[in-house]
Amino acid sequence: MKIITWNCNMAFRKKVDLLLQYQPDLLIIQECEHSDKIIFPVTPTGIIWYGDNQHKGVGVFSFGNCKLELLSVHEPSFKTILPIVVSGGDVDFTLFAIWANNPQDKGYQYVGQVWKAIHHYEQLIKSERTILIGDFNSNSIWDKPKRVGNHTHLVDKLGIKQIKSVYHHHFGQTHGAEQHPTFNLYKSADKPYHLDYCFVSEDLMLKLTDVQIGAHDNWKKYSDHLPLIIDFNF
Repeated sequence: MKIITWNCNMAFRKKVDLLLQYQPDLLIIQECEHSDKIIFPVTPTGIIWYGDNQHKGVGVFSFGNCKLELLSVHEPSFKTILPIVVSGGDVDFTLFAIWANNPQDKGYQYVGQVWKAIHHYEQLIKSERTILIGDFNSNSIWDKPKRVGNHTHLVDKLGIKQIKSVYHHHFGQTHGAEQHPTFNLYKSADKPYHLDYCFVSEDLMLKLTDVQIGAHDNWKKYSDHLPLIIDFNF
């Protein structure tokens, strides 16, 4: 199974072919316009879109045998953090499609959104068959020690359930010292940050075969983020 997450910087309808060349089973796209505006050369078997702005939400698209269901327990106050059941493939699992972006929640608009969500969805986030993936807009380099719910707190909280980042596992990296950025401020190679993640439960981590991040030179004209591409052998 190949899963790709990418903050496309809007106008995904003009960029969808860039990702379909990888033959993904799942796409999680942030800053994605409403799915009605997208013409897919390959028809998705599942589509979920959510957002306040028809031009800028979260789109989740499945292909092949995979099917998607947005759970009725979705809490709208977390907006673009979506609990989804992925079924029909070799392994069924719960997916949290994440775009940590809620300007209305002052003080918690980025990683604080994910922190709140993992507590709200505590019973759904299990030590098996669980994936949290997307643009978290966070990194431990910005931790504020006195604020509950910083990036390190999030990593530690998920770690209690043996849910860990595939990038950090695959490349042997530590949070805050990543060698491969997923975001370039103003699309500049001189302003790199690691903001996009895929956290998976231990049973799925055992099936991980590859993790890639798109090259800046190849993607800078399309977005300030780079795609995170993950392969599993289920």
